[in-house]
Amino acid sequence: MKGIVLAGGLGTRLYPLTKVTNKHLLPIYNKPMIYYPIEAMVGAGIRDILIVTGGNNAGDFLRLLGNGREFGLNHIDYAYQEGEGGIAAALSLAEFFADDQPICVILGDNIVQGSIARYVENFAGQGSGARILLKEVPDPQRFGVPEIKENKIVRIDEKPSHPASSYAVTGIYMYDPQVFDIIKTLKPSGRGELEITDVNNCYIAKGKMQYDILDGWWTDAGTFESLLRASNLVCQNAMEKENSGLKKQQAGNVS
Repeated sequence: MKGIVLAGGLGTRLYPLTKVTNKHLLPIYNKPMIYYPIEAMVGAGIRDILIVTGGNNAGDFLRLLGNGREFGLNHIDYAYQEGEGGIAAALSLAEFFADDQPICVILGDNIVQGSIARYVENFAGQGSGARILLKEVPDPQRFGVPEIKENKIVRIDEKPSHPASSYAVTGIYMYDPQVFDIIKTLKPSGRGELEITDVNNCYIAKGKMQYDILDGWWTDAGTFESLLRASNLVCQNAMEKENSGLKKQQAGNVS
């Protein structure tokens, strides 16, 4: 399986922080934001990753990430998205890289507490179709929201004023190679973009969509509030791990 991190867009909701840099290069606690989706993929056994970016700071990703060896990658590729055509349009640039293999896609501002390895394994066992990760949130109207009946997703609504559930579709998606054919059939939404929700609804209509509920916390980092929340969550998680390690060390010294 190959990995794709979507790190384009202009980051206008974070202006003026994004006036001189790409949103995904901003710090989350002690690392650049882009590190977290890459590390999540590496933790799931993915070793070939494509970074899709755009704007005026695309070269900064190459300077920061290099050839990916720092992360234990076999190879890292880069693709450039002109303008803001939407998530599905950015994903379409990965067709050559995917090379008819299944893919795991993570939005570059999505950060999770735990490993996604189990979910990637579930998708590998699925054989074909798509798999998305859901998380219960207090403000689902900010996200794509699934309607679930009899443990199946029957549709996804994008940023609905009256959400059908309290779950958000996180920015972690897994697709078979048919995803690129689906994207080619899409028409721009009212926002003038090719929507990833339309891609997911196509898989739902075909009866080829599965899902998992994500364990642990999850957040995006696309607003000032969520950027701060992401840093606080990562910091707290790091401190808890450090304290746990100290307790184990002290227990070992006592014994």
